[in-house]
Amino acid sequence: MLPLQIDAGRLAIAIVGRGPAAARKVSVARAGGARGLSVYSDRPGPALAAAAGGNLVPHLPSNAELASAHLVIAAGLAPDEEAALAGRCRSLRVLVNVEDRPEHCDVHLPAVLRRGDLTLAISTNGRAPGLAGLLRRRLERLFGPEWEGRIAEAAEARAGWRAAGADMASVRRRLGRYVDERRWLA
Repeated sequence: MLPLQIDAGRLAIAIVGRGPAAARKVSVARAGGARGLSVYSDRPGPALAAAAGGNLVPHLPSNAELASAHLVIAAGLAPDEEAALAGRCRSLRVLVNVEDRPEHCDVHLPAVLRRGDLTLAISTNGRAPGLAGLLRRRLERLFGPEWEGRIAEAAEARAGWRAAGADMASVRRRLGRYVDERRWLA
């Protein structure tokens, strides 16, 4: 697996599914900054309808609708529907994630801890998502709400060092001292 982050605000993301499982994926996409979101469901149920709001499309997607997405996330479908959807996405060269079905996934959605601009992601490559969630909960205690402002503080210091002409090796050393002096990792 190649770990990377994507700017969800720049992508067309399609959630395909039913019920609470798909509703959770809508929440995950929105927490990641998704703006170009379409939610396809032939039987959304109250939780998904509420989560999707005006982004709900009341049917499962056609190939043309899938092809207009950069990423498709599926949850709450029957196993045969998941396999078929993943095959369609691949034939259309659209990345796909199917909840709890690593064999159908081009990408995996990690367990995520967000503290402002700090994003910690834990992945088991789709093999043990529950364990990733347990690890995320452990990290929540280690990286509390105080971390929300620390990224901006460190970025400002870094920008000052770079503006003063510091090279990258010097910036790394200074940042290490900066963090040590503030005991952020103590």
